[in-house]
Amino acid sequence: QVKLLESGGGSVQAGGSLRLSCAVSGITYERCCMGWFRQVPGKERQGVAGIYVKSRDAYYGDSVKGRFTISLTNDHKTLTLQMDSLKPEDTGTYYCASGKSPTPSWYSILDVGKFQDWGQGTQVTVSS
Repeated sequence: QVKLLESGGGSVQAGGSLRLSCAVSGITYERCCMGWFRQVPGKERQGVAGIYVKSRDAYYGDSVKGRFTISLTNDHKTLTLQMDSLKPEDTGTYYCASGKSPTPSWYSILDVGKFQDWGQGTQVTVSS
């Protein structure tokens, strides 16, 4: 059974930092990629950062470039998101996701459709 368990969320003031982690277990398929997504009430889930497992190429949403860093441990069991210089608009529930290989080429790594397995989410609140 695939399990993605996020941790590290919390409340922080603007300008602060948080580090999210996602513990991965039970995956038996070949993964193309992993990602972090953010969702706020009433809005669609939005891609924040994604990383390709083999190449370790990382991609970021425009709003977080230069502030967030995604990484994956060599054993592929922990995905992290280092979030610095946090802003109130970074507030939301953050989800970890895993995508199977091969994946439809028409999806970018920041698209929800590229991923099949999801964690339960962790809340991040940034106050001004």
